Amino acid sequence: MFKKVIGQDTHEPQRSVVPTPDVRHPEVAAPIPAPSYGTPQPAAVAPARPAPATRNVLSTDVEIKGTVKFTNDLVVDGKIEGEIHSDGNLTVGENARIKAEIKTATVVVYGKVYGNLTATDRVELKASAEVVGDIKAKTLSIEAGAIFVGKSTVGTPAQAPASASQPAAKSSAAAAPESPKQGTLAGTSL
Repeated sequence: MFKKVIGQDTHEPQRSVVPTPDVRHPEVAAPIPAPSYGTPQPAAVAPARPAPATRNVLSTDVEIKGTVKFTNDLVVDGKIEGEIHSDGNLTVGENARIKAEIKTATVVVYGKVYGNLTATDRVELKASAEVVGDIKAKTLSIEAGAIFVGKSTVGTPAQAPASASQPAAKSSAAAAPESPKQGTLAGTSL
């Protein structure tokens, strides 16, 4: 009735084994431990996944002069003067002061940017944003309260305009204004 246990921890209760069918071989029952209540179980190990994209942060006490390149996401809350290049996403925090040419996939601006922004996907100007420079992006979103001084080019043209496909000689002749002609109406004299 009692079982003599040698070399095992007597403080942990014994786990019973319940036979269950093996999915690969249904004729063979594979034993798996039954859950024991009251004792901590090791957490199930999740299948290996690729590491999540990292988000880099430059805080308010960081100042950079030069070229900044990154791959995934960058949040800037400090000062940058120079150039920013990436295929990733840039977030300009409320405390950020950037004097740079920016070329990234997306840009979300909460702070101040002095320079041109070029995004392959989108640019978002939040209510606290201040941008002085030109913006070129596939989509542009500007919240009420944002300040934007510059010109914007939004979208990608589907086709070249018809006038651009004409030969240069014809388009320049058609574009030149005609000289005014002077004439008299019949029955009137000058």
